[in-house]
Amino acid sequence: MRRNEHGAVACVGALMLLAAVSVSAQDYPAKPVRIITGGVGTLHDIVTRQLAQRLAEQWGQPVVVDNQPAAALTVGTGMVARAKPDGYTLAMSDRSALAVAPHLYKSVPYEAARDLAPITLAATSPTLLVAHPSVPAATLTEFLAYVKAQPQGMQFATAGPGTNNHIAMELLKHATGLQIEPVHYKGGGASAIAIVSGEVKAGFALPSILPHVKSGRVRAYMVSGRHRFSGAPDLPTAAEAGLRGFELEFWIGMLAPRGTPPAVVGRLNHDIGKLLQTPELRTALLAQGAEPAPSTPEEFAAFIQDESEKMKRLIEVTGMRAD
Repeated sequence: MRRNEHGAVACVGALMLLAAVSVSAQDYPAKPVRIITGGVGTLHDIVTRQLAQRLAEQWGQPVVVDNQPAAALTVGTGMVARAKPDGYTLAMSDRSALAVAPHLYKSVPYEAARDLAPITLAATSPTLLVAHPSVPAATLTEFLAYVKAQPQGMQFATAGPGTNNHIAMELLKHATGLQIEPVHYKGGGASAIAIVSGEVKAGFALPSILPHVKSGRVRAYMVSGRHRFSGAPDLPTAAEAGLRGFELEFWIGMLAPRGTPPAVVGRLNHDIGKLLQTPELRTALLAQGAEPAPSTPEEFAAFIQDESEKMKRLIEVTGMRAD
């Protein structure tokens, strides 16, 4: 009889907990939500602001975007990892912070699998190899030959150690044996400006640089994805341009602090995923050189783990350093 009483109490307790979680998700959000992301004007920032505007309209609560681009977004991602796990502080983070930095830097202020709760993968984007038009090369083959002929090698602009275009540069260096050295800037916008101005002659960039390609201020040679990018269908893949085996895609995704109630994570996954699949968001993403890629929390967690293992191997093979 006592055992049955204990069972009844446990059952009631479980139902009360389930009801509390359900209510927390039903009432969420009851106050402003803060999303920490990368620098102003980056893919992260633009996508986050597109989502924030629509989520605020849907929820009836302000959604504030907080730009924290320092140290390849590891600072901002760490802020979310240490935040109260209630769904009111989120991160729109990326491959650099979640899959590269933990293997590249001596330490980062979080461990993704331990400290963060994946919500959804948001978008993916190929990387473009670009150069200032003063570089006398019209094709990838001509560009690689030009770099090889430089006595001192060539400098490539990057958004900082461990960022997407730094990884791409190191992969190109490993694949071709060319003498290439990084020039690190504070963010993708600054590195793109360096190439457009000719301060640094070449580098990798996200498709957001395509307006400069179309205007002739920058020349593009290839995209790093397995397939051509729908926003620039005339631009060949690396394999089509003669560089087989060179594949690399950038990605961003939304996360919460570990311990955030599963029902709240589920609500966020549903609301964000639904918005990412609307024609308006798809068009906005395409304009920034990205494509929507919503997922379940479980799929995003597995994806981060897989990407982390790939980046670890790449860093080991290339001997890539953060300094």
